[in-house]
Amino acid sequence: MSEDKDVRAEFGEAVNMTAGELEKWLKTDESRQAGQHKNGGESVGHESGRRIVRILRTKKAELSEQDEEHMRKVIGYVHRHLAQRPSGDIEDTTWRHSLMNWGHDPCK
Repeated sequence: MSEDKDVRAEFGEAVNMTAGELEKWLKTDESRQAGQHKNGGESVGHESGRRIVRILRTKKAELSEQDEEHMRKVIGYVHRHLAQRPSGDIEDTTWRHSLMNWGHDPCK
């Protein structure tokens, strides 16, 4: 049980966008263009963002094991991606846009 609490706490630190902010972001062209696209379709990050919105809107007691597994995936992605921060202004970069698809805005 304490491990689950740790995952939730880390997820809360990694995901610094609200469900509303992320949902609004996911509707933008920049969001749709960022990341690796599967067979020309939706990017992995964009799909993850939609799932993060659902997780953020789900009561903690109602989270499934699959939700917690995805939370771990999000934590790992955000940590790895932050370590690859490019130099200079990041405001309008694919790097930032990819992170935002995963619920983390490095400009916050």
